Amino acid sequence: MLSPLDDLPIHQVAETMATVGTSDRNFYDRYYFSLHGSDDAFFLAAGLGQYPNLGVCDGFVAVARGTTQTVVRASRPLGTDRLDASVGPLHVEVLEGLRRVRLVCDEVAGFGLDVTWEAAIPAYEEPRMLLAAPHGRVIIDTMRFLQTGRWTGSMLLDGRSIDVTPDRYWGSRDRSWGVRPVGEPEPPGAPSQLSGFFWNYFVAQFDDYTVVYMAQEDSDGRRTTEEGVKLYADGRAELLGRPEHALEFLPGTRRVTRATVRFARGLELTGEVLRPLHLARGTGYGFDADWRHGMWHGPEVVVQTRDFDTEDASIIPMPGAIIDNVARFTAGDDVGYGLLEVMSIGPHPQYFDSWD
Repeated sequence: MLSPLDDLPIHQVAETMATVGTSDRNFYDRYYFSLHGSDDAFFLAAGLGQYPNLGVCDGFVAVARGTTQTVVRASRPLGTDRLDASVGPLHVEVLEGLRRVRLVCDEVAGFGLDVTWEAAIPAYEEPRMLLAAPHGRVIIDTMRFLQTGRWTGSMLLDGRSIDVTPDRYWGSRDRSWGVRPVGEPEPPGAPSQLSGFFWNYFVAQFDDYTVVYMAQEDSDGRRTTEEGVKLYADGRAELLGRPEHALEFLPGTRRVTRATVRFARGLELTGEVLRPLHLARGTGYGFDADWRHGMWHGPEVVVQTRDFDTEDASIIPMPGAIIDNVARFTAGDDVGYGLLEVMSIGPHPQYFDSWD
């Protein structure tokens, strides 16, 4: 199938641009953004993804404040124009590649957003993420880059206008693509359930640099992915060595309240959770039967809003489900803010003995 992208000299293989390099139904291509202040007033996350082998484009904006988490979400048929990064009220516009991106959510039920993100550091290519099922099928094979930056624009929240200025409102973004489980459940075959999945992803933004930490481990604590790096505005990337994590949890739960990461080359990073955003509810990242990434919702544009009570236990669909927290980070005498993302499903030798 031909598309507008085929008129540009960007082909990599002898296929049209609408044809991706694998027939795996789970291929995706996604934007992710976070927006926050240096307090617990609110935390906002947004995403927009395309799923070429499923013929779907969907997106969401989720904002947590007080005891409420509101999600605006939309889905549509993808079509052939991959340059169209919009769905319903949500729009992503790349103003300057790897530098400035505009994020818009037209007003829906007292919420609206028109903000521009500007990079504080050059884009950083993260380690490739690869994970296979016990019988050998590749479940995750993804590439991603990240950046921290600052926001400018305006937001309408609960009918109240908020002036978003770069001195106060920071955030990170990433672009990821590849194969990762999406959409409706697939027909059963050989069991592919992993023994456990442990994931930390911290993006700590300071005035003069950013620290990125990630660790992916199985139920025996074996590492499949890790990263520890300090990134500067001039493009320097200082590798910090192997990270070792120490997480503290709200008693009786898997909700992290504080985390300390010690890197082999001496840096110690501590994050204190200011506010959680339950990415596993309503956004497509989780286990909601009615809304998952890449799920087909019919031939028309579908727009929905959902409100969740963050004090209701059902906000967590299963123990260890993914949570994106805005956190205050310290590294020596430096104080910064950013994303503290955690997911810990199943047993882990350092923290949990079972799936509960």
